Order: sequence, then C-alpha cells, then structure tokens
Amino acid sequence: MLHILFVCTGNTCRSPMAEGLLRKLAKERGIDVEVRSAGVSAISGTSMSRHAAAILRDEGIHDHILSTQLNAETVAWADLVLTLTGGHKRHLLQYFPDAVAKTYTLKEYVYDEETVNADIRELDSLYADAELSLALGAEPKSADLQRIIEIRQRIPSFDISDPFGGPREDYELAAAEIRTALYSLLDKLESLRRL
Repeated sequence: MLHILFVCTGNTCRSPMAEGLLRKLAKERGIDVEVRSAGVSAISGTSMSRHAAAILRDEGIHDHILSTQLNAETVAWADLVLTLTGGHKRHLLQYFPDAVAKTYTLKEYVYDEETVNADIRELDSLYADAELSLALGAEPKSADLQRIIEIRQRIPSFDISDPFGGPREDYELAAAEIRTALYSLLDKLESLRRL
C-alpha cells in the first residue's frame, strides 16, 4: 500500500481537500493508498475550514479531518509527499532534507514534460546542497545560487491557489485545480502499478 502525504500551510483548506478527494477517487478506481495531510504552520486539532468541509460534503465525503503539524514521524511514514506549493516543498526540505527523493509539489509530480522535470530535479539538488551548507555553517556556492535563479525563472508555477479567508468560489477554484491534478496522479499510479 502506498502512503501519500499532502502538505499545505495550516492543513485546514487545500491539503484536507486533497486528502479527502484522493481517498475517494482512489477507492473508486481500486487503487490501494493510505492518505494523510499536514501543515507546515498548522495548529494540530483545528477543524478544516467550513468551505473546504462543504466542498468535500458535496462530493459525498464526510471525513472528519483535523489539522496536523508537519513532523518527522509523518514525513517518515509517507512513501510520497505532495505539497500544494513550491514554498511548502522548500519549507519541508529545509527541515527534512532526507525526504528530497520523495517530495514534489502535486502539480509537479503529475507534470509530464521531461525538460522541466530535469530542471526540477536539478533545482531540488541545488536547494538540498545549499541547505546542507547553511546547516554546516558555510555559505552556499555563488554559482549554485545563480543556477537556482536561472532554473526558477524558466520553470512554470506548480502552486495550487490558496483560498484561505476567501469566498466559497475561491475554494471551488482550488478544489478544481486539486481534482484535475488528482486525476493525473491516479492515472500515473495506475500506469506504475501495471509495470
């Protein structure tokens, strides 16, 4: 069974919607996954936002998802960590650099253009090296920092829009982005399962 962890900021909007939707869609397709979510700045035990809960109820999902602060145990549990933005990914890798090989943004993971994917792999490696240098009390190499800037300028945004504090329509848009990416994720998982 594949363990998938979704990560956003407060774990009250995007990642709980992704968690609930993936659990339902995977079950419908007969794909065996266990799904959790967490937040890089979550207050554990907080209920998901009313709009996020309403969207899940409209989908027939009545999961009672409470927020969880991202921690080492949850990251270790996951086989695949899917963040909702590049900022979440960078935050996670700053604190859990060993997770670099299994951490992606949701949209990045399902994206299919190899040149962009190669840039992303290089960027992840450069970020990990820079974080390691900083942790050891050294400055990252200036050439590496320049390369990070070059790559970031040419790759597309893989962020899911943040509906926090907005009207129901903002949540609907975020849910649509998530749902589209989850369909691609399930297609990818099905094709990997056939290998």
